[in-house]
Amino acid sequence: MSTPLILASASPRRLALLDQVGIKPARVVPADIDESVRPNELPRPHALRIATEKANAVRARLKNEQAVVLAADTVVALGRRILPKAEDDATVTKCLALLSGRRHTVITAIALIDAHGKLRTRTIETKVAFRRLEAEEIAAYAKNGEGHGKAGGYAIQGHAAIFVRFISGSYTNVVGLPLTETFQLLRSCDAA
Repeated sequence: MSTPLILASASPRRLALLDQVGIKPARVVPADIDESVRPNELPRPHALRIATEKANAVRARLKNEQAVVLAADTVVALGRRILPKAEDDATVTKCLALLSGRRHTVITAIALIDAHGKLRTRTIETKVAFRRLEAEEIAAYAKNGEGHGKAGGYAIQGHAAIFVRFISGSYTNVVGLPLTETFQLLRSCDAA
């Protein structure tokens, strides 16, 4: 990698995904921005706005440093509704009850600012369907804490894998960073 890569994310999953394919950021700098959903904001534009704001916030802190900044935002959408990032058992329970027996869309927007300040973006969608979940297994999953801090209240790479009956699209997108598209963006600006 000839241009240093800065990962604008606090997500250990994104860092692990990059590491899985041999991409090692020079630094990890969480953006620390307000990720609230605006009134009437749809899932795809929301993800793109947040990813872009994260990248811009971190780029602004770098001043004149030559680096590539990579940011992403993942949302779980049930139709036009954006499910929250679950921070407690009650939210995990509510999300899983909504997703039980239904299809949903996982949307990740990637924003990359190259060393010259040019913004490049991609938005990836994956369809996921959950089987019908029993109240007891929802409660057990909520209690184990795995869904805390996750969009839609679940981690497909963990125990929630047994909930999935169908997936169409990028698996790594559902984990939090679509690797094919991310690699292509990084390669386009000499950062991979």
